[in-house]
Amino acid sequence: MTRLTGHAQRATVFVGESDLWHHKPLYAEIVHRAHRAGLAGASVFHGIEGFGASSLIHTTRLLSLSEDLPVAIVIVDSHTRIEAFLPQLDELVTEGLVILDEVEVIRYVGRTGETKK
Repeated sequence: MTRLTGHAQRATVFVGESDLWHHKPLYAEIVHRAHRAGLAGASVFHGIEGFGASSLIHTTRLLSLSEDLPVAIVIVDSHTRIEAFLPQLDELVTEGLVILDEVEVIRYVGRTGETKK
């Protein structure tokens, strides 16, 4: 079980939901690689509207095109472990944005009896 408290680092990866890696969603590949790397956790958040370097606005609003909505993958772990994972993000994210923040972990507790998939 990973224990994480105090100073940590957060990597946030912004990509489009239609971005693929070998015919699979890119966000899923990032989460699975983070899991295999033993990182403390990763979550994917689905955006309802946004734009990036292309300056095209993607939105879920009615009467608008709702393709390629923004997705943010948030990964938190120690500075050392996040830095070690960055080469994989560099390989995977050919279009998008990766940012790093220093964070303070107040509480990180898993569920008891949780089964791994």
